[in-house]
Amino acid sequence: MAVKEEEISAIISAQLSKLPHLRIEPSNGFVPLKIKDLWEYRELLYFLVWRDIKVRYKQTALGVLWAIIQPVMTMVVFSIFFGNLAKLSSDGIPYPIFSFAALVPWTLFSNGLTQATNSLVASSNLIKKVYFPRLIIPIATVLAGVIDFLLAFGVLVILMIFYGITPTINILWLPLFLVLTIIASLAVSLWLSALNVEYRDIKYVIPFLTQIWLFATPIAYSSTLLSEPWRTIYGLNPMVGVVEGFRWALLGTNTQPGMMALASTGAALILLFSGAFYFRRMEKTFADTI
Repeated sequence: MAVKEEEISAIISAQLSKLPHLRIEPSNGFVPLKIKDLWEYRELLYFLVWRDIKVRYKQTALGVLWAIIQPVMTMVVFSIFFGNLAKLSSDGIPYPIFSFAALVPWTLFSNGLTQATNSLVASSNLIKKVYFPRLIIPIATVLAGVIDFLLAFGVLVILMIFYGITPTINILWLPLFLVLTIIASLAVSLWLSALNVEYRDIKYVIPFLTQIWLFATPIAYSSTLLSEPWRTIYGLNPMVGVVEGFRWALLGTNTQPGMMALASTGAALILLFSGAFYFRRMEKTFADTI
């Protein structure tokens, strides 16, 4: 019997030696981003995005209409108070569509930021049980918001037809500004989601942060109120370049982003890479802390 057990053990050992092995060790010092791991787990990313899309409006009376109601109601409020009462400049564009063109990318940014910040805590059971690149969780949450963006963008197209606004060749730049919106949302989310695991106060900071950020971004007003070089410095807010870029690409305003867009892009990329490295550095503590 002993011989047979030894033979069985040898067979099992031989079979196990043929299987791929993955050793998970705590990181020390500089932590690489391991972008290759994200590609290897791309199917998991897809399923997490699809999960977030299905769960977002589950058991809601209006469903996906909330993706439209939020920016539309904000547009109505801004049009009444800032457009009609305060008489703010809208660069020669009817104020409702002037503000709505900015609210569409802003809603993608703010919703992604709000939901991705709490994404790690919400996925605590998954993090404790299975190994996968944790970066996938906030990335999936931000990407799931693109569906809401497309719905709101459809309303924007209807408004453009209603006001008789025909897009120019500048519209070819629109996908790049959309990518910049996603990068900006993900960049801030990586910082805040990692911090939220350690400090649960972060979830109370988010509503205040997004409210302040909203008025620090030229949504209700135009960035032309500032002159250079302050306008370029203002572009260090990543959403400044996005908002003015959307208006320029869709509505044909004379506010070509230029240096302001470059400043916004640089700020967003710095936040993204620094946030990704910080996230990876703190990743080893998530399962224990969460």
